[in-house]
Amino acid sequence: MTTPYQQPQSAPVPPQTPPQMPQQAPSGAPQPPGRQMPPQGGPQSAYPQQMPQQAQMPPQQQPAPPHLSQPAPPPAGANPSQPYAAVGGYTSPIPVRRTHLGHALTSEWTKIKSVRSTIWTLGVMIALVVGIGLLVAASTSDDDYVTAPPTLPAFFGTLLGQLCLVTLGVLVVSSEYGTGMIRTSFTACPNRARVLTAKALVFFTLSFTTTTVALALVAFAGSGMHSGPDVMDPSGEQMVGATIGAGLYMSLLGLLSLAVGSMLRHSAGAITAMLGVVLLPAILPAFLMMSDSLRDLGETMQKYSSPNSLAALFQLDEELGSGWSQLGALAAVTGAALIAAYALLEKRDV
Repeated sequence: MTTPYQQPQSAPVPPQTPPQMPQQAPSGAPQPPGRQMPPQGGPQSAYPQQMPQQAQMPPQQQPAPPHLSQPAPPPAGANPSQPYAAVGGYTSPIPVRRTHLGHALTSEWTKIKSVRSTIWTLGVMIALVVGIGLLVAASTSDDDYVTAPPTLPAFFGTLLGQLCLVTLGVLVVSSEYGTGMIRTSFTACPNRARVLTAKALVFFTLSFTTTTVALALVAFAGSGMHSGPDVMDPSGEQMVGATIGAGLYMSLLGLLSLAVGSMLRHSAGAITAMLGVVLLPAILPAFLMMSDSLRDLGETMQKYSSPNSLAALFQLDEELGSGWSQLGALAAVTGAALIAAYALLEKRDV
C-alpha cells in the first residue's frame, strides 16, 4: 500500500504583541536628565526655518572706494632698485624687463622690413642707380674719360635715385599717421623721443648701406670697363666721394624727409614739400641771377643745390669744391629739422 503525501506542519507562530508606547509623564512632573521632551511644535520648531534656495539672493559686493582702487605705493624705506614684490607688493605673472633703445630699434626694423613700400622704393632706387650707371658706362668710350673720372656713370643714377629715398623717408613716419599705427607705437613705447630716434637710426643705416653698395658697384664696374692707357685713374679721394660721400648725401636727404614727414604728418604734403626742397634750388637761381642785387644769392643757392652738391662729391667741377662743405650744410639743415620734429612730437597729443 502507498501512504498518502502529508504536508509538513510548520512551527507555531507566536502571537505578535503591539509595541508599547512609552508613557508620558505629566506635564508638571520633573523629567529625567537624559529624557527631556522636545519643545512644543515638533522637531522642526527647534531650528530656524530656512527660505527656499531660489529665494536666497547672493550678497552684493559694495564698490571699493576710489582711493582703494589705485595701487598702493611701495612701503616707506623700501629700496627703489629692489622689486616691489619683495616688499609685499603685486607680483606680475609675466616677466617684466626695463625697456631701452634696443627694443625700439628692433621694433622699427621689424616694421620697416615688413611693409611693401620699403621693398619697392629701395628696389627702384637700386635699379635706377645701377641700371642708369651701367648704361652710361656701356655707351661711352675710353676717350670720354680722359678728363673725367670713370666713376662718372654713377652720378647720373643718383639724380633720380635720391627721389626714391625722399619718398621712403616721408613714408617711414607719415604712413603710421595715416593708418593710426602711431598710437599703437606710442602706447607700446610712451617715450616718443625714443621712437623717433629709433626710426631715424634704422632708416639712415638702411639707406646709407644700400646706397653706398649700389654706388660702389657702379664705380668699380665703370673703372673696370674703361681702363685704357689714356683713361684718368681715379684717386682715393674721388672714390670716397663717389661712394661714401654720395651715399651720405642721399641718406641725409632721406633723413631730412623723415623729419619733414614727422612735422607735417601727411604723406602727400611732406613729399610735395621735399620735392620743392630738392628741385627749387636748382631752378630758382636761373631767375635770381637775372637781377644784379640777387645774383650772389642765386649763385650760392645754385652751388648748394642737390645736383651740384652731388657733382662736387664726384669732383666733376673744380669750381664747386670737394663737396664736403655742401654735405656739412645738408647735415646742419637736417639736424635743425630733427630738433623741430622732436619739439613738435612732445608738444602734440599724437
